[in-house]
Amino acid sequence: MEDWNPRSWQTRPARQQPVYDDPAYLENVVQQLSALPPLVTSWEIERLKTQLAEAALGQRFLLQGGACAESFDHCDAIVITNKLKILLQMSLILTYGLKRRIIRVGRFAGQYAKPRSSNDETRDGVTLPSFRGDLINRQPFTPEDRRPNPDLLLRGYEHAALTLNFIRALVDGGFADLHHPEYWDLDFVKHSPKASEYQKMVQSISDSLRFMETLAGIEPAQVNRVDFFTSHEGLHLHYEQAQTRRVPRRVGWYNLGTHYPWIGMRTAELDGAHVHFFRGIQNPIAIKIGPGMTREWLRELLDVLLSNNEPGRLTFIHRFGHEKVATCLPPLIDEVRAAGKTVLWCCDPMHGNTEKTPSGLKTRKFDNILSELEQSFDIHSSCGSFLGGVHFELSGDNVTECIGGARGLSEIDLTRAYESQVDPRLNYEQALEMALLIGRKMESMNRLQA
Repeated sequence: MEDWNPRSWQTRPARQQPVYDDPAYLENVVQQLSALPPLVTSWEIERLKTQLAEAALGQRFLLQGGACAESFDHCDAIVITNKLKILLQMSLILTYGLKRRIIRVGRFAGQYAKPRSSNDETRDGVTLPSFRGDLINRQPFTPEDRRPNPDLLLRGYEHAALTLNFIRALVDGGFADLHHPEYWDLDFVKHSPKASEYQKMVQSISDSLRFMETLAGIEPAQVNRVDFFTSHEGLHLHYEQAQTRRVPRRVGWYNLGTHYPWIGMRTAELDGAHVHFFRGIQNPIAIKIGPGMTREWLRELLDVLLSNNEPGRLTFIHRFGHEKVATCLPPLIDEVRAAGKTVLWCCDPMHGNTEKTPSGLKTRKFDNILSELEQSFDIHSSCGSFLGGVHFELSGDNVTECIGGARGLSEIDLTRAYESQVDPRLNYEQALEMALLIGRKMESMNRLQA
């Protein structure tokens, strides 16, 4: 790709980019970012790509989860630990139910920018730029807070580095030791109606692990940790550009600000800056696709982003909603099969099932989320495909943002602990229950196919 370099996206139409009032200062900040150490390494990226290739063939399963929009204020040891705990718990349940190795990807350490339907927001006759996330501006409705500030790019890098450093310290220090999944328990899981089922599963896995080590003569240290990767939407292209570089002994450019960036449908135009930027990086990449995605558009994205059909390179994260998935998904699966391409299919059952309460709060119903997931498993199976992953917006905290689940949260409960700045998330208990139900669904499908 002789016409590609980390800056060449600037010659293309770029949607969802903030407008800075001092371009020279923005360029100075980008140069500072470009000189800072990378947040991730190329060998971590390549290891993830290998695992994603196995998931595309039904040999592994992707669990991707985290906040819809990270806040700098949540760069906190307890918040980070709880996010890691709930993803580890869910992966344990999925391993047990699916009988596959799980790829754990946290939607954090970079999810600081969000797309917006409008560039501006008006309140009481005053119009200011929309809040686009902590990477760009601040939430308070004042001219100074809403002004896009290049210095926040540096703050975003710093918070991402602190988050990654803490996660790596936890994992390397034994927090993710497979022999002690009880370490991952959140204090309040014991109150869940599903707690006893989870505890029995933990004990069964621990017993099986020790039996395997004894039988095969494997040292405990060989299986005492898990891989953990990060992802975020690669929305702010100056930020992504600044951390994209060549590395020794490898060909091509790597975005070393995250392992696994993705493109939203709002920025997935074929001639747009985001698709151009993503086609030139070696990372595994993903694209969110919704009801507006056509077969022709999908085929063109395949041609541009998966020209060499590299396994593990491209993931399609579909988000149709429980009422549309049966109509929208099969033609796109057929198009990929007709193109002869290998992609990883992942279901995001959150975005398509967002609704508003009469009081104006965004929420999602647990049953609708589950319905889209279960339909997606069945549709892929009937089309000769694999649903190789799930993508959740979730929290490791005791929030009340989604309705339903075993505890029966209702609309009245939402205001008790509604903390999201953007979209509603599953709380710890709902996420745990969702993993249990996915495991049951797969066990049922496996029995039918046996």
